[in-house]
Amino acid sequence: MRFLPLAVLIPVSVVMLFSPGSTVPSGPPNSDKLVHAGLFAALAVASLVAGAGWRTAAAALLAYAAVSEVLQDVLPIHRNGDLRDVLADAVGIACGIVLALLLRRFRASLGK
Repeated sequence: MRFLPLAVLIPVSVVMLFSPGSTVPSGPPNSDKLVHAGLFAALAVASLVAGAGWRTAAAALLAYAAVSEVLQDVLPIHRNGDLRDVLADAVGIACGIVLALLLRRFRASLGK
């Protein structure tokens, strides 16, 4: 059961990151950065819940973020890679890891 959130979020992230540009909803300027941060925060929390160490999760998710932006730039999906999206992803990863570790510590303190 601990893998379920990650098993759901990975395909969701693939759809979000690789849908053709014409299908991506628009919003206020830079609102996509909040979506990127939120998505990668959720992926980070789910990775730690699934049992990954925080360093492994951070490295894998940062690689995924970077590769996804390169692919957006080269695939014929009418999307553009953006370094700012990778930075937003990195912020989300850091926030997700901190949140997961704090929750883990809080739950451990309740068990004492």
